Amino acid sequence: MSRAARAPSTAACGHARTRARPLLGTLVEIAVRGAPAAALDDAIDRAFAAVQTVHDRMSYHDPASDVSRLNRAGADCVAVHPHTWDVLALAREVAEASGGRFDVSVAPELVRHGYLPRHAGFAQPAPEANWRHIELLPGDRVRLARPLHLDLGGIAKGYAVDCAIGALQAAGVAAGRVNAGGDLRLFGNVEEAIHVRHPHAATRLLPLCQLGEGAVATSATYYAARRVRGRTVSPLIDAATRQPCAGGRSVSVLAGRCAVADALTKVVYADPAGALAALRHFGGHAVVIDADPGAPGHFRARASGPDGWRDLSLPDPEAAAA
Repeated sequence: MSRAARAPSTAACGHARTRARPLLGTLVEIAVRGAPAAALDDAIDRAFAAVQTVHDRMSYHDPASDVSRLNRAGADCVAVHPHTWDVLALAREVAEASGGRFDVSVAPELVRHGYLPRHAGFAQPAPEANWRHIELLPGDRVRLARPLHLDLGGIAKGYAVDCAIGALQAAGVAAGRVNAGGDLRLFGNVEEAIHVRHPHAATRLLPLCQLGEGAVATSATYYAARRVRGRTVSPLIDAATRQPCAGGRSVSVLAGRCAVADALTKVVYADPAGALAALRHFGGHAVVIDADPGAPGHFRARASGPDGWRDLSLPDPEAAAA
């Protein structure tokens, strides 16, 4: 997704602040308004601290993270941070609602295709292991009934955005936005024009919607696809087949929580028709843009609805300019 097309207006509220920091493997940007300047700075500090906690606890790369500890533990019970427990609980709910199309146990496939590093200390994953073998126990404890390798990269970024929003609201900020590499959430009296990239021409931006209070996340492969042993792969894994999804598609999901939108983009990308039940379960809405050389603008857009998918007409700024 594009960066902010329009920052929240500050005319009626006086002070405003915008800061950015590299976290979660991307750039996290926080913009706030509606409080004294010192209070805004303190709120942003708290929001970045919340993001940092998610980064530290859910990193696949950090050997001290909860994810790495679970991946080393085999069948042992591990006490984790409440945030990690909550993310695993939401991941399980998305998996159940999508018939297993979302699965945080696909790390071995991401390692195989070069998107995640190999860790010598991790337990050998069982071939049959999947999300159903993640046991969530009282007291923020987790047990893997089968050895498996967790990766929360498909949901943790959106969850971190939600945590940052919660920190800003708890600090008394009137309105703001948090954008973590395209996982975006707004609150308060703000609006933002959302654009997405053409799935086969990443420099072309297509206007998607005007977002008010709520969240949106987008998944696509235009920058992440690579050739491995003669075939094109991507970090978007279809959990049903354990194979990388094909390219040429952009999926955006709008939802109340950014973690939900983040996770559902993977479900919709893998199987738009089968994703409708999961979208209804979470009250989400999706827009799918497929590359189509024979269509105007060389793309075709569809939007989810209560009765299925319907064609959506998105203006192409390049075509309009011509």
